[in-house]
Amino acid sequence: MNIHTPAGLDAFVDHLESGTAIILADMGAGSGQIASDWFDAMYEDVSATGARFTAVGVVTPDPASVESVLAWANRLQERAQYVVVQNATSPESDFSYWDSAEQAIRFRETLAPTVIRMEFRLAELENPARQHGVRLGKIATRQTAINELKRASIVMRAQSYRRRLFSEFDRAKETFLP
Repeated sequence: MNIHTPAGLDAFVDHLESGTAIILADMGAGSGQIASDWFDAMYEDVSATGARFTAVGVVTPDPASVESVLAWANRLQERAQYVVVQNATSPESDFSYWDSAEQAIRFRETLAPTVIRMEFRLAELENPARQHGVRLGKIATRQTAINELKRASIVMRAQSYRRRLFSEFDRAKETFLP
């Protein structure tokens, strides 16, 4: 789908008409203005069909990630539900900016995002998984041909990460599911 056309995001509306219950779109970098303009133009009519929107934002210890999520929330306001993923980027990730910035506190109090935590993944697992494009689930179920991702300790760690991440998703399922 080419979202960089005037009607590029209308394909989502077409999927809704086909009875699709959940549409997940990772808009990627550089799509913010396009998505925002489409949302402003189409929100009222699309929401009138009963569709609802959930915005997923990822925050890291970097204050810029928090500011990005807050900017989106400021634009969308009550027109969306929110899930915020605290993505730990180191073993001792410090989310103090997310925890204490005045705008972030107001966002949490006003728009009540569901917050889930994604723990830091060891480099011995994360780096080869990214380099070879192997998903955590494939490692956890030993469905990879990459030798360094077949080690028992790596498989067990992947299973552990996945179990805890699924537990976080379970806490957020009311936000995601119709």
